[in-house]
Order: sequence, then C-alpha cells, then structure tokens
Amino acid sequence: MLTLSLIVVVTLLDQVTKELIRNSFSLYEQLEVIPGFFQITYIRNTGAAWGMLAGAGGLLTILSIVMIIVLVSFRRHIMYDSLLHKITFSLMISGIVGNLIDRVRHGYVVDFLDFFVGTHHFPAFNVADSAICIGVALYIYSQTSFCQKTKPEESAV
Repeated sequence: MLTLSLIVVVTLLDQVTKELIRNSFSLYEQLEVIPGFFQITYIRNTGAAWGMLAGAGGLLTILSIVMIIVLVSFRRHIMYDSLLHKITFSLMISGIVGNLIDRVRHGYVVDFLDFFVGTHHFPAFNVADSAICIGVALYIYSQTSFCQKTKPEESAV
C-alpha cells in the first residue's frame, strides 16, 4: 500500500507542478527565485535527460513503457521487501510515469527547475526527473556492501 500511495503522490506532485508552469509561464519565461543559483524556467523537452535524443518522443515513450514493465516484472528479483526498496521502486516508477504522461499528452516533457552557479548552468529538470535520480541513487546505495543485507539462504551456517 505504501508503494502505490507514494507512486500516486509523487506522480500527482509532478503533474500539478508541470501544469502550474504550463498555465502560468510563457515558453522560456524565467522567474528568478534565488539570485545567482535558482530560477524557474519553462522549457519543453522533446528528448531525454539534458535534451539528449531531442525529437525522439516515440522511442522514449516505448522505452518508458518497457522500463515500467521491466521494473514491475523483476521487482522481487532485484529488490528486497524493505522500506528503502519500496521507496526506491516507487520513486523510479512515479518518475517514469510522470514523464510518460507528458510525452503522451503533449509530445514533450515540461522542465522548469533551473539551477546554476556563476556561469555553470545545470540543465533544467522536473519533479519526475528528480524522483528517478533519487530512486536510482537509493538503489545503488542499497546495493553497496555497506548497506546490503545478506539473504538468509546465503548466510553461513
């Protein structure tokens, strides 16, 4: 139940924030939030992360659907039934679903979180992108020997 609830909450947060941006900003309009560090900028991304594969919306839609199927199908094989893995799985699925909804509805993904330091500018992203990155980072963390629990059948007798 936690998994489904978190997926719904994160996906809704992603969609609501994107809809607010779409309805409140003109394309490429910027709102400085923290001078020299963070602004909101309305960008339409037809590609993947950092604008890679621009215009490949059909391919990215198919890849998103395949990733959802793979994650759901192999969840029990790649993750334990721990709280950390439930959160990890929920974040990855909700992020993929959030961007998939945009691609299907609009043909692009709305990016708007825009960070920079001096002249170094990080590509704009959204809540779904954040969920995917945090989910993947948590999964990698959970798989390190420092954090990973030994399965009962692998423990020494």
